[in-house]
Amino acid sequence: MTEKFDRFRQLDAFDLKILGVLAQDGRISVTDLAEQVGLSRTPCQQRLNRLMESGVILGFRAVIDPQPLGLDHIAYTEVKLSDTREAALQDFNRAVRAIDEVEECHMIASSFDYLLKVRTANIARFRAVLGEKISRLPHVTSTSTFVVMEAIKDSTRMPTQRG
Repeated sequence: MTEKFDRFRQLDAFDLKILGVLAQDGRISVTDLAEQVGLSRTPCQQRLNRLMESGVILGFRAVIDPQPLGLDHIAYTEVKLSDTREAALQDFNRAVRAIDEVEECHMIASSFDYLLKVRTANIARFRAVLGEKISRLPHVTSTSTFVVMEAIKDSTRMPTQRG
């Protein structure tokens, strides 16, 4: 078993409640959090600290609407590599992390190797990012893109229920 799996298995109902509340409101006070999950403040603070120290909670951030920033164009790009040995994968992983427009990058078990979520201002900017950045990543042999017409559900919230 991996260390992360072991940490997750050690979470109890209170931990999962804490995570669920924080997923909805990361700025909630510890006092209000404790009240919502049914603990007193001190044990709630201890659990919160343990969740942060163990790496279950990775951090807190603001969720920003990209539309007022003019960044409402989303495309998903499939990437196929010419080499999938570990060194090539690591080269690609390092390089793709440096592209600001790539919001997500997932290694996929499919006929292609990676799926990228790319956010730009418009199709022209996406075309430039694809041609100047993504296509030039190490070991890229081909790409295929799907342009999002409308985002029906776009959530970074994590489910906190197991099973």
